[in-house]
Amino acid sequence: MRFEEEIKQSSFKNSREKAIINVVFTGNWLRDRTDVVLKPYKINEQHYNLLRILRGRHPLTICPSEIKEVLINKRGDLTRLLDKLVAMGLVERDVNPDNRRMINLKISEKGIDFLAQLDPEMEKLSRTNNALTLEESEQLSNLLDKMRG
Repeated sequence: MRFEEEIKQSSFKNSREKAIINVVFTGNWLRDRTDVVLKPYKINEQHYNLLRILRGRHPLTICPSEIKEVLINKRGDLTRLLDKLVAMGLVERDVNPDNRRMINLKISEKGIDFLAQLDPEMEKLSRTNNALTLEESEQLSNLLDKMRG
């Protein structure tokens, strides 16, 4: 269905306004579908993003400030998000031996296994909710980069 039909609005100030609203709408549309996949695992897209970041650094550790720099969704309380992942046994948190005020984080083996279980479902979600070809997906990504300047 066309974007205009989905939101029941056919006129916009200009094409730029329409594009921005469509990007926001589509981002929420994708997030809602992602939440459906993640809900049975008792995590949300922010938890998933944190786990992806930590897996990307594995076996090294990372501190919370480094995570904050690369989070996709910077809203939300990072400490609270990490507390849940630590309680689930998916993330390990230790005091940095060189600087006791600093915390070191790393994904646990359980976290790696957890993501390995999720990977096929997230890949299926990506294929199912994207009617674009790989070339079109690359073009869209380039256009979005250009949009942000």
